[in-house]
Amino acid sequence: MKIATFNINGIKARLPRLLEWLDEFAPDVACLQEIKSIDENFPRLEFEERGWNVETHGQKAFNGVAILSKEPIKDIMRRLPSVDGGDADEDEQARYMEATVRGVRIATIYLPNGNPRPGPKFDYKLAWMERLCAQAQRLRESEMPVVLAGDYNVIPEDVDCYNPAAWVEDALTQPESRGYLRTMINLGYTDGLRQIQPHGPAYSYWDFQRGAWQKDNGIRIDHLLLSPQAADRLVDAQVDRIPRGKEKPSDHTPVWVELDV
Repeated sequence: MKIATFNINGIKARLPRLLEWLDEFAPDVACLQEIKSIDENFPRLEFEERGWNVETHGQKAFNGVAILSKEPIKDIMRRLPSVDGGDADEDEQARYMEATVRGVRIATIYLPNGNPRPGPKFDYKLAWMERLCAQAQRLRESEMPVVLAGDYNVIPEDVDCYNPAAWVEDALTQPESRGYLRTMINLGYTDGLRQIQPHGPAYSYWDFQRGAWQKDNGIRIDHLLLSPQAADRLVDAQVDRIPRGKEKPSDHTPVWVELDV
């Protein structure tokens, strides 16, 4: 079972590239971020005609997440709960959805960027990460195989950035941001990609500016965290760089894990 995460940076702008990638790579589940579309405008027929089940949690012009699956998508939950598990009514940003596919609980996550910092955007990022950690703990206690997939907007270590000195003030590298990600690891989650590729760069994002792609000036911010029950079934994990080199690509590229389920 191949589960991929892909920040597509706008479903309208990237639809041809996304359909091409789905046909060529053929994941079992694709977790999308930044669809930038309300649910009613998402081009679901384009996917359903190719045999995909589609669930979205959209927002006009910003954010938005989706799950595409070749098998039925069950027990869907849209919106990240509050720290105590209640509904976070005050959070209107569409950044989180989770569901079950073939016995695996899968979340698609678009974590806030947090810049500029200090300020309300960074405060929102940290509060959101606190809620994510609480939900990760609840999912961990379910003892299901869990995959938390998405654009975390966190560079875990300096090796995950082409030039750490240039990012030292950025919200993506702050001790608080990295600390919440480590909290999730300490809960028992495994960084799927680093389990297979423990050393060296494995970038998933290259800015559109300053020839970043051509120079390989990338960062690693797209992650798939696996609960112990999922990590025990991990077969492989890779970054698929091919889509980033195509015409009119997203600034992210897919990252995927394969589980034996």
